[in-house]
Amino acid sequence: MKKYLDFKNNIEYEKLKEMGETIQKGEIGIFPTETVYAIGTNGLDEEAIKKLYKIKQRPLDKPTSLLVSDMEMVETLVADITEKEYKLMKAFFPGPLTIILKKKDIVPNILTGNTNTIGIRMPENEIARKLIEYANVPIAAPSANISNKPSGTNIENIINDFKETVDYYIDGGESKIGLSSTIVKIENNVPIILREGSITKEQIYECLK
Repeated sequence: MKKYLDFKNNIEYEKLKEMGETIQKGEIGIFPTETVYAIGTNGLDEEAIKKLYKIKQRPLDKPTSLLVSDMEMVETLVADITEKEYKLMKAFFPGPLTIILKKKDIVPNILTGNTNTIGIRMPENEIARKLIEYANVPIAAPSANISNKPSGTNIENIINDFKETVDYYIDGGESKIGLSSTIVKIENNVPIILREGSITKEQIYECLK
């Protein structure tokens, strides 16, 4: 097996920092978030993203969201954020919400499915957020499963799927939520729920009242 880090009971920050640096260099790792496990790499490195898509067997025209560690990183990636979009991020970041925003040129087109928008999420899980912080780049991070298989919520099943194809695994135990994030976009000033997760449409509408 490739590098395996057991952080279920104790996060070794020095080792996590090392993993963040390998992400920045375009290596590919599997790590926990509060929703489901993610397979991730440097979200600004097109070649690394192509490799990730190949490993995951993901169609190249299918968009992939970026995970960020803070609002400063959000603002390097997207433009023209509206009041309602800021309001949603203030209410639900960090957490299980992905919001679709207008991308800047820095975001590789391979991530966007030939659109001018990108999904952005700030995970609540400490391992995930620290990993992004240490990488110092947004992480392109779809769910850790082979395309069309169920999303992975524990490391054992994921290792069986990916085996030696990724550079490392971080085991954070069972996913806290176990359900992919809610995806929302604001269109003509109205929230559109593209996928409902643990954050409900009622919570989103209530937030924007």
